[in-house]
Amino acid sequence: MTKVSVLSQTGSSVGEIELNDAIFGIEPNEAILFEALVQQRASLRQGNHKVKNRSEVAGGGRKPWRQKGTGRARQGSIRSPQWRGGGVVFGPTPRSYAYKLPRKVRRIALLSALSSKVREENIIVLDELSFDAPKTKEFVQVLKDLSIDKKALVVTADLDETVALSARNIPGISVVTASSINVLDIVAHEKFVVTKAAVEKIEEVLG
Repeated sequence: MTKVSVLSQTGSSVGEIELNDAIFGIEPNEAILFEALVQQRASLRQGNHKVKNRSEVAGGGRKPWRQKGTGRARQGSIRSPQWRGGGVVFGPTPRSYAYKLPRKVRRIALLSALSSKVREENIIVLDELSFDAPKTKEFVQVLKDLSIDKKALVVTADLDETVALSARNIPGISVVTASSINVLDIVAHEKFVVTKAAVEKIEEVLG
């Protein structure tokens, strides 16, 4: 079991927590981690690219000249692909880039991402995280007390509107629940800040 210090919102140590090595202490599989990142980023693509083919461009309703006798190549429409202003052949059309990975692969990728944060000592476990009212100023003070000056992913056990609203206007800070953590968010943020209750929930779901 890997032991990590548990901090209060003010940055002082209030104890230790043992992390499940089956979740936070595996050997990260970089190949699977990379594949999961590619899959997740592909799923985020809009895929709304579009070009017009020869049936969609304007004009070209009649044959530009007669079939024979002009000495020129035969043409059926001035909107054929070889003409300026003509349709595009095999151009991109709207489509989804999303695809799925096997469930076991997704799980290994998530465990690899979590274990990487522990190995890099970029995980911060909080005793609790709460505010009386949504206050960005108070959340900024918490970040200062925890010596966080980079992008951070804050994970709570359940949705806390007060915490979410307090962090909403802070650049580089994202707040998610334990049930919605994903590989891309974990890797994209330098620090992984998680409450003690959220750790228990993650271990319960992934254990």
